[in-house]
Amino acid sequence: MEMQSQIHFIGGEKGGVGKSVVARLMAQYWIDHDKHWSGYDTDRSHGALLRYYAEFSQALDTGLIEALDDIIETAVETEANVLIDLAAQTETSLHNWIEDSGVMDMATELGVGLYFWYVVDDGKDSVNLLSRLFQRYGNNARYVIVQNYGRGEDFTLLNDSAVMQQMQDIDVPVIKLKGLHKPSMRKIDQFDKSFWAAVNNTDPGQGECLGLMERQRVKTWLKNAYSEFERIGI
Repeated sequence: MEMQSQIHFIGGEKGGVGKSVVARLMAQYWIDHDKHWSGYDTDRSHGALLRYYAEFSQALDTGLIEALDDIIETAVETEANVLIDLAAQTETSLHNWIEDSGVMDMATELGVGLYFWYVVDDGKDSVNLLSRLFQRYGNNARYVIVQNYGRGEDFTLLNDSAVMQQMQDIDVPVIKLKGLHKPSMRKIDQFDKSFWAAVNNTDPGQGECLGLMERQRVKTWLKNAYSEFERIGI
């Protein structure tokens, strides 16, 4: 069955691996490419999607089954990409809902693509958590692994792991996300700017803005990330 819409869970379970950065990049990619999408942010206190893409996003309480049900209904009704930014420690409720509600079977019946994006740093915890995810769903799920070079430099531990071999055996795509110059990222967050605004706002009269070369670095970083997205066809 041809997939009418896609649901993308941006996870990694542990905090600090850059899940929200990946979610923001995907949101900006879809906006820049005129693709229809809806977002859910599970960090209701200071979530990145709510902060930077409020007009496209809403808060999601993963403790409420009815709220999680809305993800499927949105995907079916809008035939759009649905993006869920998973805060740390929210995935247990999500997986319980998926298993208890038969979400995988429902998505297949409805022609909805369902993807688990797993954002990792170069530590052992990321490897163990990825292994646990694969043990839960095995070959029945679609995965995307994001090696975030903004949160690590040497991914040998992951690349040599048994779970990575299992992922490679079923052709799971791996994205290598380059790190953005940390002072530039801090300024973007400090100024409360979307990535589009960071690149395009050049008038100090309209708020604080990045310098010429900082904007160029962000533009190059976005181009590289977009190329990775295009390579796997999101």
